Amino acid sequence: MTKITPQARHRVTASLRHLGSIAWLVLATTVPVEAQQYPSRPVRFVVPFPPGTTTDVVARLVALRAGERLGQPIVVDNRSGASGTIGVETAARAAPDGYTWGLGTTTTHALALILNPKLGYDPVRDFAPVALLGDSPYFLTTSPALPAANFQEVIAYARANPGKLHYASVGNFSVGHLSGELLKKAAGIDMVHVPYKGSNIALIDLLAGRIELNISTIAATLPQVRAGKLRALAVTSPKRVPALPQTPTVAESGFPGFQASLWMGAFVPARAPGALIARLNREINSILGTAEMREALAEQAFEAGAGTPDAFARLIRDDTARWRKVINDAGLKPE
Repeated sequence: MTKITPQARHRVTASLRHLGSIAWLVLATTVPVEAQQYPSRPVRFVVPFPPGTTTDVVARLVALRAGERLGQPIVVDNRSGASGTIGVETAARAAPDGYTWGLGTTTTHALALILNPKLGYDPVRDFAPVALLGDSPYFLTTSPALPAANFQEVIAYARANPGKLHYASVGNFSVGHLSGELLKKAAGIDMVHVPYKGSNIALIDLLAGRIELNISTIAATLPQVRAGKLRALAVTSPKRVPALPQTPTVAESGFPGFQASLWMGAFVPARAPGALIARLNREINSILGTAEMREALAEQAFEAGAGTPDAFARLIRDDTARWRKVINDAGLKPE
């Protein structure tokens, strides 16, 4: 057997150390370059609702500006169905490499698991929140035919006529429906919920006088209010909205703390790198901070969001707990 001399052993050790130094140097210089090159191809933004909806419009506004900042197209992929859960599950199953974003809302992330324990995704475990894009309060409107000129008179009418006031929403366990349940408990009134498959259908019945009250997002009813065909009662936001500065909030109308909104935000699949999430948060917050974007979102009756991923995660947890309590207090049983 050949004997290795101390001199030869020293040369081999030195060579290995040199190779190790080269390998470390290569890694140290190439990893940041790869990170800086993101994205090197188009990014998919999965929107779990149909084209033309408010959520779709907001997502496309953000996608356009984000694509300009990142240097690659952000392509909106509409995957609607099952109240948004089909598209959200699609995003959850994507690779956590930053090339698939998902749009989530109060419905898909704060309510979905409450209503369906067998949901195909976990809103917390399967996603990393990136940025809150914005939120829109709900809007209480009535037909002028109802003998009540303002919010307080509607509450008085409901108390004097238990079970005779019908309120519409876009479906069972929608935020509009649960906002009505929250109001019933806060005001001590009895109203009958009438679920519809869409806001347009509900508006037809409201204008025709077949229902007395509608609870929906502002964008769905604002044109009819401005045309004088519907009466604005109150908004469910903590403060008044610029679109209707004369319309009071529910909170200032005698029910302090009352709040309900439809928020939407951007997510990436869980296990995405923290550095990537931080970068996307900075980019999206910069977009939302521009006057152009705030004005564009205001046209959709949305207030631009902002904040850290951690703050967005807290919002989801808090909203989930709050709506779970509303559902339990109302004795509602998900189908």
